[in-house]
Formats: sequence, structure tokens, C-alpha cells
Amino acid sequence: MQAKRYLIAMVACLSLVVGCSDDDDDDDNDNPQTGAPVETLPANTTYKPAFTGQTRIGSVQTTTPIKATIITSELEKPWGVTSLPDGRLLITEKAGKLRIVTTTGEISDALLGVPSVNAEGQGGLLGLCIDPQFNTNRMVYWAFSESSEGGTHTAVAKGRLSNDEKSIENATVIYRAAPSYNGDLHYGGRVIFDGSGNLFVSTGERSDLATRPLAQATNAALGKIIRITTDGEPAAGNPDFPGDALPELYSIGHRNPQGIARHPETGDLWQSEHGPRGGDEINRVVAGTNYGWPTITYGIEYTGATIGDGIQQKDGLAQPVYYWDPVISPSGITFYDGDRVPEWEDNLFIGALSGKHIARLVINDDNKVVGEERLLADQNQRFRDITQGPDDALYAVTDEGRLYKIDRE
Repeated sequence: MQAKRYLIAMVACLSLVVGCSDDDDDDDNDNPQTGAPVETLPANTTYKPAFTGQTRIGSVQTTTPIKATIITSELEKPWGVTSLPDGRLLITEKAGKLRIVTTTGEISDALLGVPSVNAEGQGGLLGLCIDPQFNTNRMVYWAFSESSEGGTHTAVAKGRLSNDEKSIENATVIYRAAPSYNGDLHYGGRVIFDGSGNLFVSTGERSDLATRPLAQATNAALGKIIRITTDGEPAAGNPDFPGDALPELYSIGHRNPQGIARHPETGDLWQSEHGPRGGDEINRVVAGTNYGWPTITYGIEYTGATIGDGIQQKDGLAQPVYYWDPVISPSGITFYDGDRVPEWEDNLFIGALSGKHIARLVINDDNKVVGEERLLADQNQRFRDITQGPDDALYAVTDEGRLYKIDRE
């Protein structure tokens, strides 16, 4: 890949101007006008939701004229995207490369100094974020799958973007999610700041029946949201789980959480999670809470078999705010906190892999989903991650190598 590549063809644009509404109150997310649910396929199970609106909520349509622009199609399996303060994008590629991409499609050489990754299966160079003080310290944090004597594990590293932007300086692994396992699935792999200078990290339970129960084990870091300092130590104020619990645990009982984001108004942590066959979840993550996997789930095994006791509710285990059956395979997520599309304020945007669209969820003040929309469904792309830029546009990457800008026309 050349040092600076320009998109060979003219940038492709498509209009996503959608239906109109008589309701001009863009700020009211409590009672949007809705139509039939966007999902029309039959569910994999006969399981019933715990409350009205937990799945297949009514559809909404963006009334603002929207344009999606393909900035480049030349990335190699991008996995994570975040904005630099000047509006350029910092993007991870699964095979282990970190690149800077401009909003006009110029792609940098791979930055030097990034530790090697194990890119087998679902592993690789995963999610990333920059330090809130990036303008002065130029620090970058990322998650990746790392090889070890016991197999592989989710790891977190940090390093400084060099002044010439050609390398990551002093890259250091600050955290490793134990135990390692000889498998190549379910690493989780997102990392973001928590608002107080610490890091949230999502880890998967590694998928196999041998490791699945570790999502419930408080002495293991698999299937968890963890909260650590920028040096990898347990953050102060983490919840106290019973027994010999790891002090870095923030929440437990997760399957494969590939998206985490903080609500722009409340600061609450939200999370997307892959279910098995059915049962993809959106959770509002509360410190010290058990989200149930694999004890409760709205999904079944890929074979069609029941998981565990086949129950969806149990005392002491939290319900998802929302779930999908059939799955959309939710990956990276972001809340919209811009002025370009006022009706999107505080809405949650989710990259859907098997669903091949970007899901927009309207969430009311009671943390209930009250509307769902599918964007870019005509693009036939597996949307891996999405972020908001300083220009208030959304930027999304796909497994097929595209970087999109989604903005008001």
C-alpha cells in the first residue's frame, strides 16, 4: 500500500432521503412516529420478551435529507475507527496494521511500532481510542488478540503517535485478559475512556463450551467489561464482586461484546453483544451487574439446540434493553451528539455485520428503545465500526474495506 493513496475513482455518493413526517419536534425521542418493525423475518425461537418493546420495536425514518459517501474502498479488513482532533481517522486493520486516513481518502503507510497480533479467526488488531489529552500527549490505546503459551487472549496496549506520524512510540501492553485459551473466537475487543481518565474494555468468553461458563466466573476476565487505569491497573471505585473476584471487573455475564459507547448526556455505558442463533443484545451497563450469559439468553445454539435450561429470565440477572432474533451481528456502536441531524440527537448507531446495515435506535429518557431504522442497507456491506467525527458526521468502516461518511445533504 502506497504512502498516500487517493481513491482512484470519483467518490461515490448515494442519497438516503427517506420518508416525511408531520412531527417537527426533532428533540422528542420519547414518542416518535413509528411504523411496522423493520424486521420481517421469522424469529428462531418462540421465546417471549420480558417487556413490551424489548424486540421488534416500531420503525422510524430519518426525515432530514442524508447523504452517504464512500471515502475509500481500499482498506484491508478495517476493524476499529476513531477520529483525530483534526478530523482525520485512525483506523485499525485486522491483520495488525494501524493507519491514518483523511476525509478525502488518502491512506497512510502502516504505522511502525505496533506489537504483532494473532489474526487467526476472529482475532487481530481490534478496537482503539485516543487519549482525551491527545493534543498534548498524543497517546493511543488499542485492543488486540495476543499469542501466549496457553493460546491467545484479549490484550490492551498503548503508545504515542510520533510527531512525524510514521510510528507508534514506546508501545506497551498494559493489560491481558486471563486465562488464555487455545481458540480463535470471541475476543470482544473495544476500548474507550470512561469520562474520568480510566479505560473500559470489552472481552469475549472465547465461544467454546469449555470457556463459556467463565463469563459467570469472577476470577476470570473473559466475557466481561473491565475498567482499568491507563497503566492497566484496576481503576478505583470498581464494584466489589463476591469471592476472589478480579478487581478490574465492572460487569459480568457477556458473550462477545464488540461495541461499547458512553451516552453523551448521562455518561452511562452502553454495550452491543453478539448472541448465538438469535439473542443479539443492547445493554445499559451498570457497575456490578450480571448480564446473564450463558444462564439466560434469547438465542439458541447454531445447531438449534437449547442453551442451558432454555430460560430467558432469572432473579439477579439483568435483562437486555433490546434484543434481535434473528441476529444482525452488532459490532461497533456510537451515540450521535451533533447538530447536523437534530433528530438523531442521543440516538444509538450500531454497525451490523450479518445484517449488513447500520441500525439506528431511538432511546427515550427511561432508557427504552422506542424506534429502529436501518441505514445503508442497500450497500451490501458488513459494517464493523462507527464513530462520530469533530465535523458531526458519522464515519463507518466495513469488513469489505470501505470507509463511509454519513452526513446531512
